[in-house]
Amino acid sequence: MFHQPGYIENVSLRLSEVLADIGVDERIVLKRRKTFLLGETMFTIPYKTVDVPGSSYFLGSQCEGTTTTGLDSDIDNLLCHDDFNIIQDWADWEPGVYNYLMIQDETVSPGCLLQNLRDDAHFPEDVPNEHHFRDGTGRILLRNTSLTALRAQANQVGVRHGPAYAQQGYPGFKDVDIVDALPCRSWPLQARQWLDQQGVGQWPSDHMKRYCRNTGCFVVAVGSKDSEYEDLEWRISTSLAERCLMFNLSMAQIRCYILMKMILKTFIKPHFEDTISSFMCKTVLFHCIANTYSYVWRENNLLVCLSLCLLALYNSILNENCPHFIIPGNNLMRGHIPHKYKPHILEILHQIINSRGTSLLGIKCDDLGERIQLKISHLPSVKTSDWISGGLLLTAANYIYDALSIYLFWTRNRSYKVAMQTYIFKLVCIFYQCQGVEKTFCSLLAPQFCTTLGSLLASSSIRQYNSISAEALNWISLGLNTDVSSSKLKLASMFYCIGDTQRTETVLRGIEAKYDLNIVEPVCKCHDFIHQPPRRGFNAICDNHNEEAIQYTTAFCVKFLPCEKNCVPHELRYEMFRSTQEERAFRGLGDYWMDWAVVDSLPYLYFLQYKTYSHLGRQEDKQRALSKLARTIDQEPNLGHRETALNLLGQCMEQEEQTVVALHCYLLSLNLRERNNVAKFHICRLLSKMANNL
Repeated sequence: MFHQPGYIENVSLRLSEVLADIGVDERIVLKRRKTFLLGETMFTIPYKTVDVPGSSYFLGSQCEGTTTTGLDSDIDNLLCHDDFNIIQDWADWEPGVYNYLMIQDETVSPGCLLQNLRDDAHFPEDVPNEHHFRDGTGRILLRNTSLTALRAQANQVGVRHGPAYAQQGYPGFKDVDIVDALPCRSWPLQARQWLDQQGVGQWPSDHMKRYCRNTGCFVVAVGSKDSEYEDLEWRISTSLAERCLMFNLSMAQIRCYILMKMILKTFIKPHFEDTISSFMCKTVLFHCIANTYSYVWRENNLLVCLSLCLLALYNSILNENCPHFIIPGNNLMRGHIPHKYKPHILEILHQIINSRGTSLLGIKCDDLGERIQLKISHLPSVKTSDWISGGLLLTAANYIYDALSIYLFWTRNRSYKVAMQTYIFKLVCIFYQCQGVEKTFCSLLAPQFCTTLGSLLASSSIRQYNSISAEALNWISLGLNTDVSSSKLKLASMFYCIGDTQRTETVLRGIEAKYDLNIVEPVCKCHDFIHQPPRRGFNAICDNHNEEAIQYTTAFCVKFLPCEKNCVPHELRYEMFRSTQEERAFRGLGDYWMDWAVVDSLPYLYFLQYKTYSHLGRQEDKQRALSKLARTIDQEPNLGHRETALNLLGQCMEQEEQTVVALHCYLLSLNLRERNNVAKFHICRLLSKMANNL
C-alpha cells in the first residue's frame, strides 16, 4: 500500500480531513484568533480608559489558532509597560518617561543592555539605585530583575520560567504564561538585514515586512546563562512581527506546524522534556517556507511538507543550530540539547521521517492516529468544531466578565456614578474611532456599565422617593441585552424593591421564557471552581455564531455593589456582610467581590419568582418556583455561588416555616464555603429563633 501510485497525495488529503475534523480549518482558526484578540483588547482598553500606561498582547498558539483540544496549549500573555521608552537612537528620547538606551555589541549579542537616561535632558543618568548597576565604564544599567520587583509589588504570583511567569488557571481554564516587557518603537538593529532578504519562496512578502518593521520590538527580562552580564542582559523580542507571520500562513502550513507539535508531544517530550520547543518548530517552519517554492505547500502534499520540516529540524539538532528567523544571531538551540540526549532525539526523528506517515498512527493526541485509520478506511469520525466553538464563546464571555470586574475593582473608593459615566463615554469614543475587535469589545462591554449606572441611580431614587427615576430606567434599558438574564434580573430586582410586583412578574416571566435550560450556560469567574463541560445545545449554537451569541446563550452572575443596596431584597443584601473582621485578613486580592451581593442568575430568577408570587398570593406558582430553586442548586453543575443560593433557599424555607430544612440549607452552604459566608449569621439567628420558640 505504501508504494502505491498516489499514496502521498491520498494520505495527505486524508490527513488534512482529519485535522479539519479536530478543528484545524479556516473557520475555527479564525474563531480562535478573534477570541484571543478580543481578550487582548479586554486587558488593553481598560488601561486606556483609566490612563494606566500599559498594553496587553496575547501571543503563541492560542491566539495564532495553531492548537487543538489535545495539545492543550497555554495562553501566552505579554504585558508591556508603556511608561518606559527603550531607544536605539538619541533622537527617540522623550521627556517625562523612563528612557533607556539599548546597547548592542558583541559582548551581549543577541541580547542587549539598557542604559538609564535622564528624563529631563539628553544625558545619561549617573545615580544608581537598587534596580540599577554601575558598570566599569560608569554606565548605569537596568537590572533584568527590576520587573520581578514590580510584579512582587503588585502581589502577582507565579512560577518563573525564563522571562515568563506561569500562573495556574482556574479549574476548567487554561494556564497563563505572563511575560513582562518594555517597548521599543523602532525595529531592532540586529534584524534590519532580515528586511532585505528574500528566499525562493518569496515569503514573507514586502507588505508583511513593512508591517513587521512598524511593530517595533520588545525587550524582556532574561539574559544568556553563559553571559557575564546575565543579570543585566535583556532579550530582544519580535513577537508581534512573528504573530504577523503566523497570521499569514496557509492552512497547509498551519496543519504542518500542528503535526510537528503533536510529534513533539508524543515522541520527544515524554523522554526529553526541555530540549526541543514548539517555538523551535515554528522557527524551522518559517525557514522552510522562506526557502521552498510556494506551490509545494498544498493540502495534497502535506506529508511531503511535514517531512521537509522534520528534516530541517533534524539538521538543526545535528548541528545544534536553530537561528531565530528574524534575528539570526540568536541560536535558539544553544545550551538546550544535552550531548547524551542528542543521538536519541535524532534517531526518533529519523524513524518518523522514514516512516512515510505511518508513525502518525501512534499519535494519541486528539485521537489523531485512530482518526487517520478511520478516514483511510472510509469510516465516519466525530467532528469537534462545536465543542471548540462552545469553549471559545465561553472564553470570550469570561473576558467581558473579567473586564467588568477590573473596572469595578479600580473604581473602589471613588464615585461609582462619575466613574461609570466616564467609562461609558470613553468606550463610546473608542467604538467610533476603532475597527475590528476593539469595536466589538466596546459594544459588548459598554452595556454592562449602562446596567450598573442605571442600578446605582435607581438605588438612590428608591432611597429618597421609593421609586425608580426615568434616568435610571433609561440607562438600564441600554444594557438589558448584555446576556440572557443578569441585567434583566437587576431590573426585576428594582421593581420588586419598590413593591411593583406586577412589573416584577412580567420581567421575570420574560427572562424564564428566554432562559433555555438546554442551551444557556452560567458565567462566573469570581473564584476558582471546577467547571463542567458546556451543554450540547450551547455548543451547537456557538458553532454557527460568533461573539454576538453571548447575548442569548450565557447568563452572567448578578452583581450588586454596596451603592446599589436599595435595589437588593434584604435576603440577598446579607451577602454584602459575609466577612467578619478576622476573615478579612484571609481574603486575597481577587476577593473584592465579597463586599458585594453576588448571585448566579438562575437561582436568583427562581428566588425572585418565589418572593413575587408570595406577594401576589399565587400559591401554586410560588411552590413551583421554590421547587425549581432547590432543583437548580442540586443539579446545575456550573454555579459559581451555590452557597449564596443555599442561603436564599434557607430564608425561603424559613418563610415556609420549615426551620429544620432551612438550618440544613445553611449548614450545606457553610460546608461549601467555610469562611466569608453569611450562613454563619443565619445559623445563629435561626438557632436563637428556635430556642425562643421552645
